[in-house]
Amino acid sequence: MDLHEIEYAALAAQTGEAVGDSLLDVVDARTRLAGYNRMEILLFSLGTGESFGINVFKVKEVCNAPVLTRMPNMPRGVQGIVSLRGHIITVIDPGEFIALGGSRQQTGANLIVTEYSRHTVGFLAHGVDRIIRVDWERVKAPEAMLTGGGSLITAITEMPDGRLVSILDVEQILADAFGETVVADLGRIEGAAGTCVFFADDSVVARRKIVEVLDQLGLQHQHATNGREAWERLRALADQAGQEGVRDRIGLILVDAEMPEMDGYVLTRNIKADPRFDGIPVVMHSSLSSRANRAMGQSVGVDAYVAKFDPAALAAALRPLLRG
Repeated sequence: MDLHEIEYAALAAQTGEAVGDSLLDVVDARTRLAGYNRMEILLFSLGTGESFGINVFKVKEVCNAPVLTRMPNMPRGVQGIVSLRGHIITVIDPGEFIALGGSRQQTGANLIVTEYSRHTVGFLAHGVDRIIRVDWERVKAPEAMLTGGGSLITAITEMPDGRLVSILDVEQILADAFGETVVADLGRIEGAAGTCVFFADDSVVARRKIVEVLDQLGLQHQHATNGREAWERLRALADQAGQEGVRDRIGLILVDAEMPEMDGYVLTRNIKADPRFDGIPVVMHSSLSSRANRAMGQSVGVDAYVAKFDPAALAAALRPLLRG
């Protein structure tokens, strides 16, 4: 049961598309949401009263949970594997990683098949609710005092009825289950000593891995944890630089596509529209690895688009933009 087909009629009504229009037109309408600081979230539960969400762009399919095959020595949280449409998919119970409040019911009624960084993974859910459309401005980063150092919640949004929805940091869940990507020796970029990269990413594990790559390339770095914070800090740097120009302070800007308060597409559009940032390349680094998302990145002017998280691919994208 394809998610886009499930929501076709509902999305058509929301976007004003005629029901007779092609499914590709509706999917394209979803893609355009990203460029206007909006996204759609699939709501689901993990067997307690809390509501969780995941970006629809990352969801390939929702189905009834099939019978799983358990394997020896499976990592924590991995419930087994399943063959689905000719592909072997690892299935994770995200509730194993989250400190859930209240008494948890048995989970696993539904399987949410997702694609992250070119990898397909299934997540077990107690139940799937519906898809809602939200402005990124209403998606807030959780307070540090509520999340601690190892939080698996990357953002929170409020529904019209006052219910809070926690958006999972899937990158952190995958890192907890399978371990973090090892960053091999990448070698420094010749002629880039002293160059500073400004990057924005809301995932703790992603920020940590980006820092490892930049350190190995011999680059200085500054960062922000969401799009709005990044834009405010970049404008402040431009104001401080004055006639000297930001180019002497920032050699490249690296942005995530999904971020609370302002997504990477709008952030990129703002940067490209401000002449003070002329000549500074913008690279989009995202777990949204579909061609539609790459095309959206190109439409707002990114100089390169790199799927997370491949350290060598990230380094290869940065080298020609920073060398010399």
